[in-house]
Amino acid sequence: MVSRSPILTLLIGSALIGPAGAQWMNQPKAGVPRTRDGKPNLSAPAPRIKGKPDLTGLWQADRDAPGEIERIAPGVGTFAVPGDDPTTFNKYVHNVMADYKPGEVKLTAAGEKLFQDQQPANAANLCLPSSSPLNDVFPEPKRFVQTPQLLIILYEGDIPRQVHLDGRALPVDPQPAWVGYSIGRWEGDTLVVETTGFNSRAPLDFSGHPRSESMRMTERMRRRDFGHLDTQVTIDDPAFYSRPITFRYTATLVPDDDLLEAVCVENERDGVHLKP
Repeated sequence: MVSRSPILTLLIGSALIGPAGAQWMNQPKAGVPRTRDGKPNLSAPAPRIKGKPDLTGLWQADRDAPGEIERIAPGVGTFAVPGDDPTTFNKYVHNVMADYKPGEVKLTAAGEKLFQDQQPANAANLCLPSSSPLNDVFPEPKRFVQTPQLLIILYEGDIPRQVHLDGRALPVDPQPAWVGYSIGRWEGDTLVVETTGFNSRAPLDFSGHPRSESMRMTERMRRRDFGHLDTQVTIDDPAFYSRPITFRYTATLVPDDDLLEAVCVENERDGVHLKP
């Protein structure tokens, strides 16, 4: 299913209400390899912790060129404002199935029902938490903090994730949560993160594609050099979709910036004026 839904308009409006993703504090960080002119050398070798790549850093999902987004979400350019242009967002923000042909992935009857039922609910609750994979491909930066036992992912204005790297197994019956429960293991230089225990309240993308509580998400993260992170995401949710959904995106390090606070205002009143 690759179609625009009414929630697309409302979610884009919600995103544009918040601060722009680029904040550019321009605070040079120690330990960043640099070229002769003082600029960060993003092609330098990736740092390591105990022999494994260290994913620590402030990352921003790479954007897509204008035109690609209009193909996926026609008319989305009408929401562009200075500093926030949804036509340059990563295409998977708009639709996690952007690479699939129409009808190649189908919603089950249960998935279609929740998709329709959640439209008015999500439209009325613009300040509810978001979740993966939407938070990960959104253009606002996210901070990775890695230790040998734990990877923490911090988002601007949303719930952080914990990825346990200590060899534990996924819980058998996890309590449904916005960001789920994540464990990670290394396969060579690739960190494989498995997440279950999601609730069904957050959409996968701006199109409002739903998820069930039985969804499993697998991410394969590889820091190929100092400034670039490649991630493959697979969403396996047979309760709602006819087949697993897989996509790949890249993120670029923002070495001399910082993660700032962002708040979605309680009792927000702009949403009622956005027409789906």
